[in-house]
Amino acid sequence: MRILLVEDDRDLGSAVRDHTLADGHAVDWARDLSEARDYASVASYELALLDIRLPDGNGIDYMREMRKRLDSTPVIFLTACDKVGDRIEGLTAGAADYVVKPFDLGELSARIHSVGRRHRHFPEPVYSVGTLSINSAERRLDRDGQTVYLTPREWTVFNCLLCRPGMVVPKAKIEDVLFSLGSEIESNTVEVYVSRLRKKIGADRIATVRGFGYRFVVT
Repeated sequence: MRILLVEDDRDLGSAVRDHTLADGHAVDWARDLSEARDYASVASYELALLDIRLPDGNGIDYMREMRKRLDSTPVIFLTACDKVGDRIEGLTAGAADYVVKPFDLGELSARIHSVGRRHRHFPEPVYSVGTLSINSAERRLDRDGQTVYLTPREWTVFNCLLCRPGMVVPKAKIEDVLFSLGSEIESNTVEVYVSRLRKKIGADRIATVRGFGYRFVVT
């Protein structure tokens, strides 16, 4: 997923960004709401991680602002506001989840995955397609009973296809996700990753739709 992180604490923000990048997500880190608005004006996100107390405003107010402009991006609040009333306000305002600082980064990963599944940004956690057995939650892939190892960026491309099984995923969408991960994008970057995946999962599992993109074959 492409995630917008809004956090003014540099140490925490850096830790969350690095951990979430390692999980295979693309992350844009804004230090305040002004910067978050700048990011949101040029990119779309599948999830937002918002602090509540920010230097130039309140994260809950920002979420309400998002909803007014018909931005339905799910929000997880990451905040030190730990009173029951604070949680009720955040969840009532429409947050998908509410995580109180300090928190474990592994738990945050699980909550991101849970929210992603609810909003259909992740495939089902465990399923089989032909000779493939896929556990997306654990990033484990078996082919004919043998473990297949994918690099983080290969998983990212694979996940783009898994999220829309049988449907065409535009090449530009895959390029955008890879670019957000810090990859250098050349004209054949996506083709290179797709070629690597085909060698590992089977050439017939990824179909090329010329002029549009690629699709994961489920039949």
